[in-house]
Amino acid sequence: MASMQSQHGTHTRHTGTRATGKSAWLLIVLGVAAMLAAASCTPSRPAKRSSGPLIGFSLDSLVVERWRRDVDSFTKAARDLGAEVILRVANQDASTQISQVRELLEQGIDVLVIIPNDAERLSEVCREARRRGVKVMSYDRLVHKANCDLYISFDNEKVGMLQAQTAVAAVPSGDYVIVNGAITDNNAFMINAGFHKVLDPLIAAGKIRLKAEIWPSDWMSDEVRTRFEMTIRPGERIDAVLCGNDMLAETVISVLSENRLAGNAVVTGQDAELSACQRIAEGSQLATVYKPIDSLALKAAAFAVMMARGEKVPADGTIDDGRYKVPYIKLEPLLVTAESLESTVIKDGFHKVEDVYRNVRKR
Repeated sequence: MASMQSQHGTHTRHTGTRATGKSAWLLIVLGVAAMLAAASCTPSRPAKRSSGPLIGFSLDSLVVERWRRDVDSFTKAARDLGAEVILRVANQDASTQISQVRELLEQGIDVLVIIPNDAERLSEVCREARRRGVKVMSYDRLVHKANCDLYISFDNEKVGMLQAQTAVAAVPSGDYVIVNGAITDNNAFMINAGFHKVLDPLIAAGKIRLKAEIWPSDWMSDEVRTRFEMTIRPGERIDAVLCGNDMLAETVISVLSENRLAGNAVVTGQDAELSACQRIAEGSQLATVYKPIDSLALKAAAFAVMMARGEKVPADGTIDDGRYKVPYIKLEPLLVTAESLESTVIKDGFHKVEDVYRNVRKR
């Protein structure tokens, strides 16, 4: 039977026989004493399992709306394939995540699926997992220099290109600002590369001026708010803002509104969060990039089970993690604008039509 626990949960199995009276008490006392003696001499390891694979899922946080959906889809798919999943959530703290990964290793997992808080700081514990014979899947975010067995994600460079192409189509010239994702997240650099692939020729031609480029220390929006406010000066325009995700786009739109600049700049993001899709329907956000999470989670779960069973996973190619070439499965992201809301997120059941258009009287 599969199970999913939070970071505070436990993972236990019960076996044994039933006894009565004094003999039962004696059996209990002797059993507890034996367990304590064994625990004082050897590391805590579960007994050999007779069921399916045990997968440890190490998640950075649940701050971003999409991660809960990832976890739910992955866990259900893994359960359907006969695997068990133990979830640990690090609440955006790399040290906590390192400790949690080591805890998962002590529980005898066959595969570690990790969404790293910090691409650099999680490297060693992932290498430790591999040294212990545990397969490691880097899920959606790449761990640097860890030589993971598999990286599965969307084409993050294309995520940036889709945003930039859409912004340029709407505003072919003017002042642009880039608000990147966390500097600790490899995806943020890949998305940034996509931004620049589109914008750099136009910057060189003098059509677009890159007014500012913000690199926050994490994905939280407080730092971005402060730094974005510093880019707004009386009498100056901002024509477009490309954002690392929809949460940051929401912060940018809020600051623009507070400075009576709402509507003057087009804003893009990614993740297709419900609030972002509502803003697109209302006209305050130009676009988002939709990454079909169910497709990612279902494939990742199937590949994790294959890895646990020693089966070869057919990768699309490789990606450089800074030291090693890691097998890479690359999925396609989709652009979402006001014109494509119904043919993307609504058609897929990612969001309900009544929720997306909740604040819009006429469609």
